[in-house]
Amino acid sequence: MPSAPSLRWCVVDTSAWIEFLMLTPLGKKLAPHFPSQDQCIVPTLVQLELSKWMLREMGEDEADQVIAYTQECVVTPLDTTIALLAAQLNKDHKLATADAIVYATALNKGATLLTCDAHFEHLPHVVYWSKKTIH
Repeated sequence: MPSAPSLRWCVVDTSAWIEFLMLTPLGKKLAPHFPSQDQCIVPTLVQLELSKWMLREMGEDEADQVIAYTQECVVTPLDTTIALLAAQLNKDHKLATADAIVYATALNKGATLLTCDAHFEHLPHVVYWSKKTIH
């Protein structure tokens, strides 16, 4: 089982948000490791992915509530510095564009990335929770 993020700041990947919001067994194990709002960096791309997922799976009211919650966190828009870092991470680690942007945001802000996506598992500054180990 991973330890809690060791850095003050934390970016929570969309995969971890979804597990948490769905109250899955993994989401329940993640809950104590979720950062407080003042330590949670939310890339605007994660807001997009969460909103899209929430609208499809839960409905507009729930989507609005989750996005309102994220707006009380440290919202970080995609800027040129993060975009260029994401391009390099895409090349170096073969990450999809969205994943590279989320990871670049974490690295740019000196944050840990909390995720359930296996393609981040061996990257630095990542706290990875496997979906396979939770029943």
